[in-house]
Amino acid sequence: MAITHGQPALLMLADGSTYRGWSFGAHTTTIGEVVFNTGMTGYQEVITDPSYHGQIVLFTYPELGNTGINTEDDESREPHVKGVIARSIAKRPSNWRSTESLQDYLYEKKIPAIYGIDTRSITKKIRSIGAINGAISTEITNPDELLRLILEAPSMSGLNLVKMVTTDKVYQWSSSTDLQWEFSPETVDEQDGLLTVVAIDFGIKRNILRRLASYGCRIIVVPASTNAEDILKYEPDGIFLSNGPGDPSAVLDGIETTQELLKTGKPTFGICMGHQILGLSLGAKTFKLKFGHRGLNQPAGNPDSDSPTKQIEITSQNHGFAIAQDSLSEQVEITHFNLNDQTVAGLKHKELPFFSVQYHPESSPGPHDADYLFGEFVKMMRQHRSDN
Repeated sequence: MAITHGQPALLMLADGSTYRGWSFGAHTTTIGEVVFNTGMTGYQEVITDPSYHGQIVLFTYPELGNTGINTEDDESREPHVKGVIARSIAKRPSNWRSTESLQDYLYEKKIPAIYGIDTRSITKKIRSIGAINGAISTEITNPDELLRLILEAPSMSGLNLVKMVTTDKVYQWSSSTDLQWEFSPETVDEQDGLLTVVAIDFGIKRNILRRLASYGCRIIVVPASTNAEDILKYEPDGIFLSNGPGDPSAVLDGIETTQELLKTGKPTFGICMGHQILGLSLGAKTFKLKFGHRGLNQPAGNPDSDSPTKQIEITSQNHGFAIAQDSLSEQVEITHFNLNDQTVAGLKHKELPFFSVQYHPESSPGPHDADYLFGEFVKMMRQHRSDN
């Protein structure tokens, strides 16, 4: 059924700033941390990425909805954003894969959204004062009342959101699980056999599972609360630490489990929150970035290194926390920096097969520059298998 849009909507930030526009989603009220994403494409992947749980996402690209929504590009079973902010929307999508419009999708999924406001000015404000809580409402027109609700909402710092997005049961993923699409398919040597990877789900994206599977992995996905003893019962060739939302330092059970798993010496690969969890497990500390890195064109690398990572990669990133460089032990080497602000974007243990990156090599959405990291993980696991 077609949805009639155009109801007035109000966006308000915790500093008292108000922006009046029009609704193109559910008619309700939502509160969350307002962040901005600079990607020119991939709004469906962003909306369904569990790492955005608890956040209202402002898209800096001036128009959303051109390609509609399809059944293939979801990164999880449902949307995770608390709300969407846009400058303009395309109400009639034009794409052969589209099954419905963005506004109908958001309405059905009960996600509020606002358009017709100056997104550039809000982005500049966030860059100046930092990520800030805010609200979108079609119900509350009194700014004072809405501001009171915003100020009562918790800060992202110290917030463990992993328990809200992790799987509630163990499941398996392999190349036969999902054959809808994939880029640059890898040739798997069947004689070597599939590698078993246990992926700890802090909020895992589907395309990470697709990429691991395409490199010859059988992935067993387990809840974030799973202990090391139960994980090792699967006799994994490697451990994968997934992306996820919230403050990584608050995920105490995940850090404890990872510390126990590292004692086994099994190859371990972390992405985004998984990178932070690995760092915390190795004794490092994390801190909240002023406004985070969220977009598809973040440069990463280490120009001063003699390693293959001397080559600069253009990466997809989505995180609001980072590892403090001065907290890393001498056993840990920084393999990548974010070249915009020199924060730690990749690390590895100097002696043991542990490594991680802050960005998203699964490229959904985004460039494919870092896809080779899945291959490096596979080589590490095969070497460890042959040595043992």
